[in-house]
Amino acid sequence: MVPTPPNQITPNIEAFIARWTAREGGAERANYAMFLTELCTLIGVGHPDPSGNKTEFNDYVFERHVKFKLPDGNTLDGRIDLYKKGSFVLEAKQSRQKGGKKELKDATSAPNQQDDKRGRRTADRGWDVLMLNARRQAEDYAKALPPEHGWPPFLLVCDVGHCIEVFADFTGQGKNYAQFPDRNGFRIFLEDLHKADVRERLAHIWTDPHSLDPTRKAAKVTREIAERLAEVTKSLEKRKYPAEDVALFLMRCLFTMFAEDVKLLPENSFTGLLTECEKNPKALLPLLGELWKAMDKGGFSTSIHEDVKIFNGNLFANAKVVPLDREEIGELKAAASKDWREVEPAIFGALLEQALDPKERQRLGAHYTPRAYVERLVVATIMEPLRADWAQVMATAERLKSESGNEAAAKVVRKFHETLCATRVLDPACGTGNFLYV
Repeated sequence: MVPTPPNQITPNIEAFIARWTAREGGAERANYAMFLTELCTLIGVGHPDPSGNKTEFNDYVFERHVKFKLPDGNTLDGRIDLYKKGSFVLEAKQSRQKGGKKELKDATSAPNQQDDKRGRRTADRGWDVLMLNARRQAEDYAKALPPEHGWPPFLLVCDVGHCIEVFADFTGQGKNYAQFPDRNGFRIFLEDLHKADVRERLAHIWTDPHSLDPTRKAAKVTREIAERLAEVTKSLEKRKYPAEDVALFLMRCLFTMFAEDVKLLPENSFTGLLTECEKNPKALLPLLGELWKAMDKGGFSTSIHEDVKIFNGNLFANAKVVPLDREEIGELKAAASKDWREVEPAIFGALLEQALDPKERQRLGAHYTPRAYVERLVVATIMEPLRADWAQVMATAERLKSESGNEAAAKVVRKFHETLCATRVLDPACGTGNFLYV
């Protein structure tokens, strides 16, 4: 089903937000099902099906039955609050409700809890931890799904009447669910439903989840850039430039484009240089050569009239510039105009592999490794052990909090943070709060 375009959503958003923000208590089973049904209407997607004995009636339902396998070989029955095959597992909680099955216990009585002017719960570590536990519960439900269903790309944790937290793993491995789309935007508060793009994002989670996979966009941008670079490469090959010189020249160009977009170079500095050289191609050699020398040593660059950081690693130590004509410079400028923060790192590896002859490539072990292989290795060797350590730290912190108070709990979390910073797993500038959903 294609979601209803945001500009065609007819329900009264203000009424929906007011209705659910004010609601407390009541029958939790009816409340969360009603809330999610009305949310479906709001974002323009179909309502869940009635459950039944046939498999097709259990692919998009409330209270989807699963069986957990226990270590002793027995099984335990469980029910997913809302499930859609190939899309998501949703675990619902109700922090404002007292005494119900879905109550987030202690969430509203945490000593540090406060709601800001717009009802967003802030500065409440107790609530955060309980939402984290609900996320783990959603992961357990996803793990208990029949193998033929595969891992859903999304996990949703819903605090009814307050917010929805979104986690995604598009690899199909179920081992790397991360905040989606990022750390700042993974919590969707009710007031955020005023935004058409937020409603559209939720609708796609329901109806076309893989369309939100950022690697698809990255692949498209990378493909467009690769086509531009291919034109330059073909043109230079016709002029008999050595393949290694061409590849290394393009590598430096690509790195410079990336450095500009992540603000390691002044904004529009390299793109502006290419624009100038497109008008006067003979200026490319002196201007670009000077910029790359400045990047190698650091200091003021006369080409862009700005101070430049030092880029070590010898990429610019012997920065040979290949002469280009107006059309070739135009292709580079078109590539530079893309958002390089969205470009697959694959393009660097592929060019490096192209730049080396087979014997040198074998000696260095320099072969491009596809992204999927890297992710599989990183998840298994880094992320899984890190999450296991974090779960243990959280369990210790919760025990210390009940026994000795908040300061004792915070101390063990800070120690974990300091250890990761010391081993360079995290940037020391990160705050402790960044670990809450690591």
